[in-house]
Amino acid sequence: MKSISVITVNFRQPDVTIALLESIKKYSSGHPIELIVVDNGSEQDIQEILQSAYPGVKYIRSKENIGFAGGNNLGIGQATGDYLLFLNNDTEITENLFDALSATLDDNPQVGMVSPLILYFDQPELIQYAGFTEMNYKTCRNRGIGSMEKNEGQFDQTSRETAYCHGAAMMCRRTDLNSVGLMEENFFLYYEELDWCEKFRRAGKSIWFTGQTKIYHKESVSVGRESSIKTYFMTRNRLLFIRRNTSLFNTVIFSFYYVLLACPKQILKYTFSGRKDLVKWVLKGLAWNLVNGKKSRKLGYKL
Repeated sequence: MKSISVITVNFRQPDVTIALLESIKKYSSGHPIELIVVDNGSEQDIQEILQSAYPGVKYIRSKENIGFAGGNNLGIGQATGDYLLFLNNDTEITENLFDALSATLDDNPQVGMVSPLILYFDQPELIQYAGFTEMNYKTCRNRGIGSMEKNEGQFDQTSRETAYCHGAAMMCRRTDLNSVGLMEENFFLYYEELDWCEKFRRAGKSIWFTGQTKIYHKESVSVGRESSIKTYFMTRNRLLFIRRNTSLFNTVIFSFYYVLLACPKQILKYTFSGRKDLVKWVLKGLAWNLVNGKKSRKLGYKL
């Protein structure tokens, strides 16, 4: 049986993280599990608190908030498992998660990364993720398969290739990272897992979804649905993703669409819905790409 390193990033939410640790302890019997918690932007050492919930947890404290990608990369550097399972700290797992995900990688050498079915924690009958459609690189839009559908077991026996994994739960082989590389820390928050999936595909690996196991996700625990943080990073990273993963010609086409249509539409929406406070964060997200244009395009870009 291959060993599994579980990596999760905590950002000032010890109670939420402890709930994840307790669910892992409940369902990890018989598995060689190495549990790593990266405490991002740590204000105090919570190792003792975490170890009371999961004895033997490997605690990495980062006083600086280095983002989702940076935190996971820090965990990767300390991981020794054959397989790496990345879980959002605001998730809780189910009984066969380790078996089903590792079996998918065992049985399919071409698979580089796999995610399970994701259900909403507060509404466990609703599906959040059952795979993603391919990206339309002209608009940087795609669709979540099964999103907001009632879970009636329609994906329970499904294991298939999909466009992207979901950052809340994804497993890969540690050895594949020798050719794929780490997550791109320049994203900081949002789009980094999509960018990572693109890197896996360029390394010759496929991305899979399996409905043979599931997790529950406490969506929006970390960042609100309409917050300044989310608006800023979603705006800037949508363009950054295109710059890193498509041709210069496509980037130019997308930039015209994004600057002249998509962002003005978003600004009007915020203005007329009483959220004028978010308008400046759309503009800041665009401005970041102008200032960091050459640098952001160079980082990790290859076709």
